[in-house]
Amino acid sequence: MPAASTTPTPLRTTPLRTVVALTPIAGSILFPLLVPLLMVRVSISAGVIAAVLIGSLWFVAMLRTAEMPGHS
Repeated sequence: MPAASTTPTPLRTTPLRTVVALTPIAGSILFPLLVPLLMVRVSISAGVIAAVLIGSLWFVAMLRTAEMPGHS
């Protein structure tokens, strides 16, 4: 009996693959929009805090969803 293929078909998208695809896009759009708006509307310190928090969360999300090749 042949082994089942573990590669996903192109038409079937899992939620994790969607998150992996959207993580870089979401961070690159959210960061430059939210930080300057907070700096103008609230205060510079709020913008700096938002930059640190968004940057850290984005970095962690990118690491958690990274698709690394398997070691054999």
